[in-house]
Amino acid sequence: MEYQYPISYDWTTEETVAVIHFFESVERAYEKGIDRQQLMDAYREFKQIVPSKAEEKQICKEFEESSGYSAYRAVKKAKEAENEDRIKI
Repeated sequence: MEYQYPISYDWTTEETVAVIHFFESVERAYEKGIDRQQLMDAYREFKQIVPSKAEEKQICKEFEESSGYSAYRAVKKAKEAENEDRIKI
């Protein structure tokens, strides 16, 4: 599937790479499954770049609209699955 990741021109290159890494982790959670800790680490990095809840919702909504993958659902499952090593949605 071809789509663009939601990015801000205000972010540095490193920040953009970290945000894309988070969205790639969400994709993996849906497609193959992912190590729970890896997804949570990517989410923590994402939250350092996008600390505002409103901005997070907007960016994740754009990602879901273009990809069909819900970052919210992936992170929620990872948080709920504390005793599991891998998650798949």
